[in-house]
Order: sequence, then structure tokens, then C-alpha cells
Amino acid sequence: MSRTMTFTLKVWRQAGPDRPGRFETYRVDGISEHMSFLEMLDVLNERLAAEGKEPIAFSHDCREGICGSCGFMINGVPHGPLPRTTVCQLHMRHFKDGDTIVIEPWRAAAFPVLKDLVVDRSAFDRIIAAGGYISVNAGSAPEANSVRVPKPVADRAFDAATCIGCGACVAACPNGAAQLFTAAKVSHLNLLPQGQPERWSRVVSMVETMEQYFGSCTNTGECEAACPKGISLDFIAKMHRDYIRAKFLDKRQLARPIPGAEEAAV
Repeated sequence: MSRTMTFTLKVWRQAGPDRPGRFETYRVDGISEHMSFLEMLDVLNERLAAEGKEPIAFSHDCREGICGSCGFMINGVPHGPLPRTTVCQLHMRHFKDGDTIVIEPWRAAAFPVLKDLVVDRSAFDRIIAAGGYISVNAGSAPEANSVRVPKPVADRAFDAATCIGCGACVAACPNGAAQLFTAAKVSHLNLLPQGQPERWSRVVSMVETMEQYFGSCTNTGECEAACPKGISLDFIAKMHRDYIRAKFLDKRQLARPIPGAEEAAV
């Protein structure tokens, strides 16, 4: 039998991007310990709607820790107190009955608040549009093993591809930097053989687009700690190496053979 819990929520309310915001306090009771954090907010919103009040706006989609939509700050921590956990996977049993919980949107200049807990993350989309793709006409579906990928390279590329673009890394960074997000998106393509033809133009375009909207990285490591997928800072170092080579080496040096497993997996 599950226990029920009561919480005091201090929630950031903001009617629009050009409107002043404020914290409002709500008391929610009868919350099952097995509810997710978003389910708890659903209960609160149903009660607010029944009272004729405006429900709290927050982003969500899959509720399976995959889409990256549901991020916001919980007691000053992106996604809340559990490491490698998204808000939709955070359950109320990880709080104490009677707790006061402060809920607010990402605080970053590149993520302006649209309403309540919803922020505009389109700056991420601009980084992806700058080079987060492979622009090759592949024709019909190729044979699965026609391009062989060494196991160390495939594993490393998969580690980078786990990024869900939630924005926790930016919200946690004291500089509002997006190096971890950009490095993950650059690396999961630049590691693979299929990504080599555009490797150098990709890293330059994506990094320089990132720098238009986000702050600079000073290696505090808060991004890795806040990332719900635990993406490593090592990818930032790899992105910087590729960027320096692309900017300062001539075309003859860049046009060397596709790197092997030992180099590409670094």
C-alpha cells in the first residue's frame, strides 16, 4: 500500500516573455509516493482548472526520459536531486512528506522564458541546423554492413548520441555555455565513417553558431554533473581538437584518410 504525501510548492509563474514573473505558493496533498514529478504537477493543474485558475505551463512529451522536453529547476538543481534522472522519471518518494519544493524554469540568457516553466530552446535548433546532419544522397537503403564501423568507434558515437537536448547543461553552467550539447551533437557524427566528408565544415559551423548564443566554457564541470545521460566532458575536448584542426590546418592536411578506431574513439 502506497503512502500519500503533502507538499508546499513555490512555482515560478510568468504570463509571457515580456511580462514580469513571480513565485506563487501552492499546497498539494494526497500525492502518491509513486507519482512522478510531472504527475504531481498534473494533479495540481487539475485542481487549479477546477477552481477556474490558470494551470501551470510546463513542457513534456514522452515522459520516458527520452525526448528532453520536461526540464526545469527543482530546488535550484536541473531535473532535481537525483543524478542522471529527468523530471519525468523523478518520483515523489525521493522527497520528504511536508517538503517545500521550489520550481523554476531554466535560467539562461539563451533560453528566454515563454510562460511559467516553458523556455525557448530554439538556439539549440540553430546549432543543429548549422551542421548536425549528413547531407548525402544515399539512394535506397544500403546493406547494413556495407560501411563497417569499428566497435570502439560505434560505442563512442553512441555515448555522444544519447544527448536528448534538454538544456540541463546550459542551465547548470555558471556561464550559460552549450559546449556539452554541441560537442555531443558534433561528435556522434564526426566519429562515424559516414560523417567524415563534412567533418571539418560541420565542427566549424556548429561551434561558431553556438558562440553566437551561448557563453564560454571554463571547465567547471557542472554540465556533466547535471546531464541526465551522463555525457562526458571528454567530448568537449574532442570537439575543440577538431575545431582547431579545421581552422588552422590547410586542405591537404585535412584531406587525409578516414581515422581508424584508435584515433576516432579518442
